[in-house]
Amino acid sequence: METLDIARWQFGLTTVYHFILVPLTIGLAPLVALLQTAWVRTGNEKWRKLTKFFGKILLINFALGVATGIVQEFQFGMNWSEYSRFVGDVFGAPLAIEALAAFFLESTFLGLWIFGEGRLPKWLHTACIWLVAVGTNISAYWILAANSWMQHPVGAVYNPETGRAELDGVRGFVEVMTNNTLIAAYSHTVASAFLVAGTFVAGICGWWIVRAVRSGRDDEARTIWRPGAYVGLVTMVLAGIGVGVTGDLQGKLMYEQQPMKMSAAEALCEGEESAAFSLLTIGDLSNSCEGVRQLIQIPGVTSFLGTGSFTGPESYLPGVEDLQAEYTERYGDQFGTDVDYRPNLMVTYWSFRLMIGLGAGSAVLAAVGLWLLRKGRVTGSTWFSRLCLAALPMPFLASSFGWIFTEMGRQPWVVYPNPANPVDQVYLLTQDGVSTVVPAGAVLTSLILFTLLYGVLGVIWFLLVRRYVVEGVQPPATTTDDEGPSGDPEPTLSFAY
Repeated sequence: METLDIARWQFGLTTVYHFILVPLTIGLAPLVALLQTAWVRTGNEKWRKLTKFFGKILLINFALGVATGIVQEFQFGMNWSEYSRFVGDVFGAPLAIEALAAFFLESTFLGLWIFGEGRLPKWLHTACIWLVAVGTNISAYWILAANSWMQHPVGAVYNPETGRAELDGVRGFVEVMTNNTLIAAYSHTVASAFLVAGTFVAGICGWWIVRAVRSGRDDEARTIWRPGAYVGLVTMVLAGIGVGVTGDLQGKLMYEQQPMKMSAAEALCEGEESAAFSLLTIGDLSNSCEGVRQLIQIPGVTSFLGTGSFTGPESYLPGVEDLQAEYTERYGDQFGTDVDYRPNLMVTYWSFRLMIGLGAGSAVLAAVGLWLLRKGRVTGSTWFSRLCLAALPMPFLASSFGWIFTEMGRQPWVVYPNPANPVDQVYLLTQDGVSTVVPAGAVLTSLILFTLLYGVLGVIWFLLVRRYVVEGVQPPATTTDDEGPSGDPEPTLSFAY
């Protein structure tokens, strides 16, 4: 394998693993803050127990997310040094601000939240977890600002003397931070994160409801786990609506900015009006449209997703082959006429469908959960606990497949050209972004080590989360007679929140 192939595999592996953890942190931090706020305002013990319970899981997830996220930035400077040399002036600014502002905000106030209970006034202790929640969402904005610029470059100029893309001053920075691709991607990502967190909270609480009822602890099921489940279920409903609305807006924007990605996602080989949405397509989807046949389809839906029209000339969408010819003509003088501008159709087509299909698993849990738990009821049905466990990984996987679709559908570009609002020569093929001095053997060695290390970290993450989930809510810890500023007994200093 060439260095390019191994470097792509390594970045794909580390990014997908890291992104499994990210949505839960983004969505769970505000929910934990909401639970603690309810405890402080009402004084009801159930909210304190739920805060402690999900707070431990948040800490585990946050720690693993930090450990896996650091690796991404090292790869930019090593495996992808040519990419960083070309776009570092633009791409580096949001990443640096994210680390200095948002990440330090999260880390500092997370530490105060962990160790500050009983030492800080309740209102201040609660403010700490809210600042953590704000920090995680600000972090997401800065990271997506960098990624969205790769999808749709704005606010930059090409410097022929240095051969680099450079930020076009303050005006350019404002354009990068208000990029319409960023607004669409951020709203969709955060909505998806709340869907992940809501499913996580509802699934675990639903599983505990059944377990408590079948153990004869109906009171625990009704007073602790049912309110927690309702927090998750309501979050799922609201987030699900948000995912649908923002996904539709993002799809239409993508058809304007990256039509090849969306046509590949539908295996739409030739341009047509009233393009159908494919439920099942067969043929050679690996690298060409040869023999591709759509067996099951819904007429006009793809055109509506891309243009807002089901029929008529305004519903026309270009096909993969049409766009290949267009890009070859536009960039042939620079890159040659043998460049394949089509992404891997198999990956793009199925990752798009798995993103949608797996996300629907949360909708099933929300509908069933709201029905079974209506009017103060609890249930001991074993099938419901199994549904809760089955639904837990689905939004995680849906988010990961969405990320795979976003990144793989952009290929072969690492910085996608912006012909609608031309930024002269600010684009880059993936093959031109890989380092020219890091040998394939070094990348392969690090790929193997990262795969093994991340496998171990994945097992640790699962075992720790499983341990605290099975442990359930705990009675208040034994404390000393000393009282903190809040008037509560001051706990022993411990990282185990």
